[in-house]
Amino acid sequence: MRLEAISWERLAAELARHTDGLSAADGSPWLTLGIDGAPAARTGDLAERLAEELRLRGRAVLTVPTAGFLRPASLRFEYGKQDPDAYADSWFDTGALWREVLGPLEAGGSGRVLPDLWDPVTDRATRTPYHPLPEGGVAVVHGPLLLGHWFPFALAVHLRLSPGALRRRTEESERWTLPAFARYEEEVAPAERADVVVRADDPAHPAWSGVR
Repeated sequence: MRLEAISWERLAAELARHTDGLSAADGSPWLTLGIDGAPAARTGDLAERLAEELRLRGRAVLTVPTAGFLRPASLRFEYGKQDPDAYADSWFDTGALWREVLGPLEAGGSGRVLPDLWDPVTDRATRTPYHPLPEGGVAVVHGPLLLGHWFPFALAVHLRLSPGALRRRTEESERWTLPAFARYEEEVAPAERADVVVRADDPAHPAWSGVR
């Protein structure tokens, strides 16, 4: 795969420009974009940059971190607090993401999105109110392990870290998750599924594939 050096600012602008020409496959008046990557890749930073670029273009935008859709601790820690397979398979409530974010933005949906559902610190529901996204609006969903669930993203971006960079940039207390990302690479091959791949080994010097 050929990659071209790019700044984060220009990357966000290019993604926003490309989004202008997108339409939902099912004819929905909303778009859902996905930014996939390990926590060390800081998907939220690119999501916020992209959201700002889209707002400058007159689009209503809501960013949705998957960290707000963790399952309750009793389910996440069923096999212990540091089980990489559990992290990959059952930490994130993908059913709730479908129900509260993706479903309402499909054709015929309500447009009412729940930005988050569960607070992992208090281990309680967040009670965040629903956010009505007007027609023409965009939801940017970001977080890890997104591309193995057939989410209907109009544009999917994968922030790729080499195994060495992923280890270096992952906090020591979280390195138990590394086998989950190795399994994700092997089973899902996110760089092949994404529309855009961004190499983020050096956070100051990203490179991208362009939109495929």
